[in-house]
Amino acid sequence: MRLPRRVPWQDLSELEQVCSWIYTDENDLQAKRLAVNRLAAWKAAVPLPHALESTHAVLSVILQDGTSATSSSSLSLRMSYASAIIRLVNGLVDPLQLGAYARSINSIAQQLGLPAWFVELRHAATHEDLPSLEVLRDAAREAMGWLLHNYFLPTLNPSTPAAPAQPLRPLAPLLKQYKTLMKATTRDATLRVTYRAEITKNMREIERWIAEAKVASASAMGGGAGWDDAQEDGDEEDVREKWALDQLAEVLIQRGMLVPLSKKKRVSPGQTGLALPRSALLIWTPLLTHLQSLHPNLPLHLVAAITAHLSRPAPTSDGGAAFQSETVSLTEDAPKADPSYDLCLASWAKWLVDNCAGGSEDADEAEDIRESAIVRIVSTLGPDPLTAGSSKACVHYASPRILVWQLL
Repeated sequence: MRLPRRVPWQDLSELEQVCSWIYTDENDLQAKRLAVNRLAAWKAAVPLPHALESTHAVLSVILQDGTSATSSSSLSLRMSYASAIIRLVNGLVDPLQLGAYARSINSIAQQLGLPAWFVELRHAATHEDLPSLEVLRDAAREAMGWLLHNYFLPTLNPSTPAAPAQPLRPLAPLLKQYKTLMKATTRDATLRVTYRAEITKNMREIERWIAEAKVASASAMGGGAGWDDAQEDGDEEDVREKWALDQLAEVLIQRGMLVPLSKKKRVSPGQTGLALPRSALLIWTPLLTHLQSLHPNLPLHLVAAITAHLSRPAPTSDGGAAFQSETVSLTEDAPKADPSYDLCLASWAKWLVDNCAGGSEDADEAEDIRESAIVRIVSTLGPDPLTAGSSKACVHYASPRILVWQLL
């Protein structure tokens, strides 16, 4: 359960008042001073979201610039403007650099919709000569406009979308490329050395996709540019990472990923219980183990996706044939029963429960993850009183409500 999000205002009308003071009249310095004072009071009472911190910093420099009359203050103004812009960019980018493989600041800024020249200005102000005062003033004005469209308006009116950012690239092609490489190495062991670098590069791209998904989660969940603290409780999973892993899990359980397209490859010959074919384990275990070492909660998300699928009502096949013969189907894509697909997913759920300890060095944490996975399975699927006592439940493709008890 997430804790309530702390905000500095009592209700949105206070934030709306601050927004009005800042943006109604660009030349009204008195109104801007009221906004700076209000932001300073909020800052003294509670930590501000990064957007408001940046607004306070940039607006304070604009006020300083508007009341400065001597040329001797030019260097001080340039340093103040540069510091405010640097903090704006760093505060947006740094929280999203937590993946195993660092991403460039340019790529993160592009995905956030942040003007590219802000990154260049940040680099110049940090490592080169300070930009001119005119350039810095332009940057401050554009920064205030960006904050309006990416924080204030989406926060005041959640139905108002934030400025469009770069869309999240599809994950399926990366997973298919990984699967192709691994299939080649499992068939011919001599190719392992040849493809090792390419497989490692592909795994890094998948991890980068997770990092990109964390950035995209803000707009996908109805927020702005991801301003709120994503982890408000030390024991709470990062909500951005949670969303990203949910998307990863949904793609992994699709046909052609963890579950082969060929029905003959989904089960081992003579299989009557929950077991994965050796070929599937050889292909996917390296990737799952790698990702789990970086994201220990990945098994929970995969189990959740699997149980969500298995808990759906099974499509009717022969039942109701008389009724179906008198009706016309308006869709050709109606879901059809696919027992081997369900059985393969249930086998992956069992494998995840049995192997989820590998992603955590803490034995207690690993056991907590395993228990959470089992609780998820039981609470989602649960026992079926009509079939729980059947001794033939798993001889053929059993229903998910039977499979879960064999799993446990």
